[in-house]
Amino acid sequence: MSGTLFVVATPIGNLEDITVRALRVLREASVIAAEDTRRTARLLARHAIDTPTTSVHEHNEAAKSPGLIARLERGENVALVSDAGTPTISDPGARLIREAISAGIRVEPIPGASAVIAAMAVAGLPSEPFSFHGFPPVRSKDRLKWFERVRTVAGTVVFFEAPHRIRRTLETLRQQVGDRQVVLARELTKVHEELVRGPISVVLEHLPAPRGEFTVVIDIGHQPDNAASEPPATGESKRSIIAALARTYGVSTNAVYEALERLRNSVD
Repeated sequence: MSGTLFVVATPIGNLEDITVRALRVLREASVIAAEDTRRTARLLARHAIDTPTTSVHEHNEAAKSPGLIARLERGENVALVSDAGTPTISDPGARLIREAISAGIRVEPIPGASAVIAAMAVAGLPSEPFSFHGFPPVRSKDRLKWFERVRTVAGTVVFFEAPHRIRRTLETLRQQVGDRQVVLARELTKVHEELVRGPISVVLEHLPAPRGEFTVVIDIGHQPDNAASEPPATGESKRSIIAALARTYGVSTNAVYEALERLRNSVD
């Protein structure tokens, strides 16, 4: 009987953010396949776990997967972890998982910390729908396609960005989607955790020091192309209409209310 490949979420910063089940799986596994064995060693030492580790990262995953599949087929359990958060979410592990599935091996998720969900939970932006888009590409051609795709997405968009590219990315976003409401989450769950909220233009003025990976949450707020020509839904309250306009144009509800009042007074 073959073993199980456990896909284990690990802390994204604070080493206490790991489940009891994840600790048990890491302790009982035959081997831990880790993106960086040195970083994983710190987590294991914190919780007195002495399970052996082997490295599986983007540069060696193709070479290491067959050996791990062989161990699984012999009945051993393997725990797959990344440096932080959930494997395969902008991290390695997808190839190993695909090969395990092809070999008929059970793949079991051990859920836990996620920078995407953590940022969404505190963003204060609409959560239905939202979509995750990984890192914007570095190459200009691929990067342009990425922004063009994000521009057409409805709802809230979440993505990661490197500190040295965050300013350029925000400036491009403002050009593509307007001065939308955005939340920058830096160093989530760590000692120097920082959240910056507001329209993109304001956030650019108060951009945190370029240290640590950013999780970006932005309310794209798109409606279908023909939505502007359609009348508002009957029964909508004045408050809900003002809130919708504020989301669409990336301003506060007070600003919308004041603009409407000025318009009404100019007509009277």
